[in-house]
Amino acid sequence: MMGKKKAVIVDDEAKARAALRQLLDSYCPDFEVVAEASGVAEGVQTIIRTRPDIVFLDVQMQDGSGFDLLSQLPQINFNVIFASAYDKFAIRAFKFSAVDFLQKPIEPEELIQACQKVSQQIEISEISSKLEVLMSNRKSFEKIVLPTMDGFIFVNIKDIVRCEAESNYTRFFLQNRRDILVSKTLREFDEMLSPFGFFRVHKSHLINLSYLKEYLRGDGAVIMEDGAEILISRRRKDDFLQCLKTFFPK
Repeated sequence: MMGKKKAVIVDDEAKARAALRQLLDSYCPDFEVVAEASGVAEGVQTIIRTRPDIVFLDVQMQDGSGFDLLSQLPQINFNVIFASAYDKFAIRAFKFSAVDFLQKPIEPEELIQACQKVSQQIEISEISSKLEVLMSNRKSFEKIVLPTMDGFIFVNIKDIVRCEAESNYTRFFLQNRRDILVSKTLREFDEMLSPFGFFRVHKSHLINLSYLKEYLRGDGAVIMEDGAEILISRRRKDDFLQCLKTFFPK
């Protein structure tokens, strides 16, 4: 009888790691969580050290994305199942690359199905090929679904200039000067859009770095191409400047 498959969970939220570990213990007894990590840097070292069969990987974390983690590994010789709060429309894009994706909060049935796929012993070379496709195409996911009072609006991600929190709603400002009020919090869209060049400069503001026009060092603010001037919160300033170096390499 074959032994259990080794699993590693990489997520910057302790509650999310604990919840997933409990689900695996309850519903997927063939998988043993051998380690956890709270971010990209720790995740890289943990994966190299433990050599898991599968990694449950959050998409966006405090020190980078799941894609950043994968790109820093010398080789990918394990299965990957992404877990995040992405809208289901975006999840389809991941699955086009045949890489499994679990939407938070994770449902036991979906977790069981994902683990069953891993148990089918897919060739490592095939896993690497699928991840390469996903990595090369991740920025070409085109649309996001915005739930409004009247229904749903499909918007090209590249047309979103910025998002602003309005209580439990989020207002989207688009390139054509149109704005849309959406019945979801900014926090949800922060996680959804961060892998695509967006940065939350303030608790109430998420900006698309592609539309950044000017950074005002003295004022601690940014000016967007639509003319909006947005203050950067003090605690996010260092991360923002580091993000600029990555997004706009010299």
